[in-house]
Amino acid sequence: MQQNDDADIVLACIEEKYIHKEVLMEEHAFVKILSGEMRVIQADNSYTFSPGDLILLRRNILSTLIKYPKDGRPYKSVLIFLRTERLQRYYSKNPFSKKPQQLSNIKIFKPHPLFDSLFASLMPYFELDSKLPESITAAKVDEAILILRHVTPEIDSMLADFEGPGKLNLADFMERNYMFNLTMDKFCYLTGRSLTTFKKDFKNKFGTSPQKWLTMKRLNLAHSEMKTKSRKANEVYIEVGFENLSHFSYAFKKQFGYSPNNIPE
Repeated sequence: MQQNDDADIVLACIEEKYIHKEVLMEEHAFVKILSGEMRVIQADNSYTFSPGDLILLRRNILSTLIKYPKDGRPYKSVLIFLRTERLQRYYSKNPFSKKPQQLSNIKIFKPHPLFDSLFASLMPYFELDSKLPESITAAKVDEAILILRHVTPEIDSMLADFEGPGKLNLADFMERNYMFNLTMDKFCYLTGRSLTTFKKDFKNKFGTSPQKWLTMKRLNLAHSEMKTKSRKANEVYIEVGFENLSHFSYAFKKQFGYSPNNIPE
């Protein structure tokens, strides 16, 4: 089956030693781990998932994903994206009246025969030489929604929530998420602000520009990680929000007066 960034049903396979990426999920993703392991790091928690685990990753949540082989097998998973437009169409025909519940950013499911049947039915599609017909994709996504609702009725509170991020407490959000390497537009969106309002509120709260503050916070975190945990620069620079090691080393020396390889005792 041909796959692309717009596919709703995806088989992910990572042959490399590991892959590390920061993501902002724009759609809910229902995931089954087939082999390897995946770590999910969010502002308030971190998780490790192994073969057989079933999870639902909530949209509009910042996460660091680390995927790697295990037991001689590559990381492999199946993802079903529950896109907002599909969910809106579904719930327009299947409204629910239960009181909304506050759910975590990651929903972890126990094994269930209906989940086993769903994911087993998807595997032959990945052998196709052509794109899966839209009618079949729609049917399988609807099946996933039906099973999720049957097994976990409270999931409606997540799946039927179509609101974008509201205006959040800026200081609290930035203190919890500064290590994520996002564009300024993404930070604005997630805090419910226009770019102009974001910069104004940020200046009032922190007394400096967002970029200067982000650089300082990320360098301080890196310094702490290397000094207290004896970690190396090439182990932390991506985790704290830098894209390349040379830029990190330059900024680190400019901030502290010594290179990350020569931190004083």
